[in-house]
Amino acid sequence: MPERITPSILLLSDFGIFRVNFREVRKASRLKRMPQPSSYERIYTVVAQIPRGRVATYGQIAELAGLPHGARQAGYALSALGEGTSLPWHRVVNARGEISARSEPGCESIQRILLEHEGVRFSSGDRIPLGRYRWRPEG
Repeated sequence: MPERITPSILLLSDFGIFRVNFREVRKASRLKRMPQPSSYERIYTVVAQIPRGRVATYGQIAELAGLPHGARQAGYALSALGEGTSLPWHRVVNARGEISARSEPGCESIQRILLEHEGVRFSSGDRIPLGRYRWRPEG
């Protein structure tokens, strides 16, 4: 009876020559991949990096989280945060440098107080001068 041939290839690397069995490769490809962080987790990771006394826009957060055109998604992620979170949600403003309206009354005032406490100043039109206070991450 003829010997069964297993399809394989030879790989040359710095560590030597290796025979790779295609069946083993197929088995490995069926293994579960490491879960990727959710878009909300990526947004939260970016927001956590905004330093005290600086602000970022929803669009900027989305872009840095790898979600181009995801400004609304950034807003949804921040609105999903629970009460008492340590994430600096108050450092995120809209593209005009304004505090966005919330469904819960009074939240805008809290956000303004928190920002002013960190040294962020508002112009006479209740806008934050983004040229002065926008966070510019390095890299």
